[in-house]
Amino acid sequence: MEFSTKSGSPEKQRVACVVAGVYEPRRLSAAAAALDDAAGGHLAEILRRGDMDGKAGSTLLLHHVPNLPCERVLLVGLGKERAFHARQYREAMRAAVKALGETGAREAMLCLTDLAVKGHDLGWRVEQAVVVALDTVYRFDQMKSKQEEQDRPLRKLILAVPGRGDLPAGEAAVARGQAIAEGMRLAKDLGNLPGNVCTPAYLAEQARELARLHGLDVQVLERRDMEKLGMGSLLSVAKGSEEPPKFIVLQHRGAGKKDRPVVLVGKGITFDSGGISIKPAAEMDEMKYDMCGAASVLGTLKAAAMLALPLNVVGLVPTCENLPSGRANKPGDVVTSMSGQTIEVLNTDAEGRLILCDALTYAERFEPAAVVDIATLTGACVIALGHVATGLLANDEGLARELLRAGEAAHDRCWQLPLWDEYEEQLKSNFADMANIGGRPAGTITAAAFLAKFAKKYDWAHLDIAGTAWRSGKEKGGTGRPVPLLVHFLARRAGL
Repeated sequence: MEFSTKSGSPEKQRVACVVAGVYEPRRLSAAAAALDDAAGGHLAEILRRGDMDGKAGSTLLLHHVPNLPCERVLLVGLGKERAFHARQYREAMRAAVKALGETGAREAMLCLTDLAVKGHDLGWRVEQAVVVALDTVYRFDQMKSKQEEQDRPLRKLILAVPGRGDLPAGEAAVARGQAIAEGMRLAKDLGNLPGNVCTPAYLAEQARELARLHGLDVQVLERRDMEKLGMGSLLSVAKGSEEPPKFIVLQHRGAGKKDRPVVLVGKGITFDSGGISIKPAAEMDEMKYDMCGAASVLGTLKAAAMLALPLNVVGLVPTCENLPSGRANKPGDVVTSMSGQTIEVLNTDAEGRLILCDALTYAERFEPAAVVDIATLTGACVIALGHVATGLLANDEGLARELLRAGEAAHDRCWQLPLWDEYEEQLKSNFADMANIGGRPAGTITAAAFLAKFAKKYDWAHLDIAGTAWRSGKEKGGTGRPVPLLVHFLARRAGL
């Protein structure tokens, strides 16, 4: 889909459709009022008749409105004006794009970007319009024998800005929104692919292709390389599978050689059966999404390259399968991590932390300015925060605040949980330096406390995306989160 920004009166636009908002109860937005004045009160009369009351998410399509050069007018319900905030804006945008897709209009001018959204400027409104629009039209049908195609798909969205002086800022916001949306699309595509296609080798090939297309540096470590490095924890998880493990190193070099990079570490379990501690069969198919942390790292690196961020960014992706076999990890096994610390594997389904810990040790060689790991790590995070917020834990409060602010700005929010020393008590082992689980209480926190033992040499944060990386049920599929959060975080680090 093509995007552009434009200033000008909505009533003068000669396009297939003009989109304007209506507040509840039956109050025209400024753009809708301008259309109404030109149409001799036609819109107000329709509202008086009760055809639309402005309820949030509702839409009403009008054809051949008097005195207007556009073919159609789409009215979108905004809800109550005093309650019109970021969430309501995004919902209105999603409703508008969905309705446009059903009209046959190939282009439309969206006047919703002119709406006032408390706490957010024009750049945010335009960026979010692009992100939400592309997320709304996203379809994953790569694995179907017949792909559905619209006869007349929506091809162009023109986003309204107040004046000509706002056009440069609007175009910059369009570029940012497109980069974020492209990163999300990659993350969603990778997550939605089945485990028999999206294997560790497939992820490695996707990283190589990403590097080729966007001028990134890439290196893929094989099993023998990991053995030489002493990544015994990661390799122990891979033992149960016939698929060879990979360790992907992807770099965006946007700053000077001496500038310390931000390192992103993504959990890449391409299928998680739980291993010997096998999961229940119900909904195990969703464990193809256990590599969404890895997918978000690849998506974020793509966005960083598209935006040419003046920042050095390193993406580390440890990736393998977690399956039961005669060689697989057994409860009670003790493995030695790359750091030299030993781990008693009490539960083989707590495997994500076993691959991440070696990646966190590997990150030390980059002398990073900060490290953020992203992982579908604990079901406990879903219990704590549901599917709304990503869990955040960190050993540095400044870094935690950066991520919290980035999440608010991107409307891809996270929530900080404590990481106090007392939680480490649950990880004590009689037979190794630590256990890989700490029991049911505070499961998300103890998982992060485990990782923190391998991240003592730099500022580090952990994002638990178990509740936000994908949706279940009728709308099952990857969400692309937390790519928006990470892109905003990196852009702010780059001074943009």
